[in-house]
Amino acid sequence: MLRPTRRQALGAVIGVAASGALVGVAAASTDTVAAEARSSGTAPGGTGAPGSFDEVFKGRRIQGTPAEASANANADSHAHAGHAGHGAGYRVLIDGRELPVMRHGKSGWSSTINHYERFATPLEAARTAVISLKGAVVVPFDPTA
Repeated sequence: MLRPTRRQALGAVIGVAASGALVGVAAASTDTVAAEARSSGTAPGGTGAPGSFDEVFKGRRIQGTPAEASANANADSHAHAGHAGHGAGYRVLIDGRELPVMRHGKSGWSSTINHYERFATPLEAARTAVISLKGAVVVPFDPTA
């Protein structure tokens, strides 16, 4: 019967330890995002959904509302209809122009401007988008183009 070499045994031990560490880091970061979302910008009632916001950040007006509230307020508007099938869940405006945001389960939020970054709240995603835009306007998203 063949026995593993020291190098093979050491590699297996290091692999198991590294995968355990990665699982721990992933769980800790998910808990941190969830805790940050609960502590800032969540709707009252403990639903975990972010509440509405309206602020000026770096000279740009940022507004955000849950999609249900904005859909009821703008039932006849076609601007929101482009995202109706995607389950957006939240509507963000920068200077009156829509910035599409998406929720990624418990891992946070992203926007079309910073798609590969995750943020604890839609407000943080909008603020980072304002910084990334550097004064440019948000261009409407047209899924049919």
